[in-house]
Amino acid sequence: MVILKTSRELAIMREAGRISQRALRLGGEAVEPGVSTWEIDKIIREYIEKSGAKPNFLGYGDFPASACISVNNTVIHGIPSKKQILKKGDIVSIDTGALFNGFNGDNAWTFACGEVSEEAQRLMDTTREALFKGIEQARVGNRIGDIGHAVQEYVEARGYSVVRDFVGHGVGAKLHEDPSVPNYGTPGRGVRLLPGMVIAIEPMVNVGDFRVKVLSDGWTTQTIDGKLSAHFEHMIAITTDGPVILTSLDD
Repeated sequence: MVILKTSRELAIMREAGRISQRALRLGGEAVEPGVSTWEIDKIIREYIEKSGAKPNFLGYGDFPASACISVNNTVIHGIPSKKQILKKGDIVSIDTGALFNGFNGDNAWTFACGEVSEEAQRLMDTTREALFKGIEQARVGNRIGDIGHAVQEYVEARGYSVVRDFVGHGVGAKLHEDPSVPNYGTPGRGVRLLPGMVIAIEPMVNVGDFRVKVLSDGWTTQTIDGKLSAHFEHMIAITTDGPVILTSLDD
């Protein structure tokens, strides 16, 4: 069931989104050769808690950290570790979320660790732009399929593939709500977008095969062929004035 948010609830979610985005940016600023993913997670957790919120990933389905930090061929749900030390050329996807006054924020970005290869940079650029192609379609009267089609069309035209086993989602009092928001689809199909809906649009894009595998820890999800993957996500409110990014700072 899709839950529409009131103006008061949207205001709370905007603050949850701002906290999530600031935490994400701090995590991204810490991405440097020699830094462990555990250290980045610690920075993110401390900021969220100092902001009067809770890291909504921590303990979610027994997830053991405050952020998902996924390096190179890890698509999503990478578990931060003191043993995983970043090196120059890595691409690092960070997914953060904050629970504030009963509502969730959720966003992700892929950061370069120092200078990266042309292939890695092109993948990140394509995935980021695909996110905004999807956001352009997040308008009252459109359907979920319009978003997924826009993402898929942009990605596949550039020779990449979109992950199908994991998708975007509604956000609200629960971190994951209806509707599901795939990064592929058919225009004019799926749930109709209404004012008050809040959705997370999050392209996960692979250099090679779209298929993924989940490791024995039950979380870490990697590309089936070991090739690079990138992940970008914004939380969007559907309004009569067009899509509003709730995980964006004023600047």
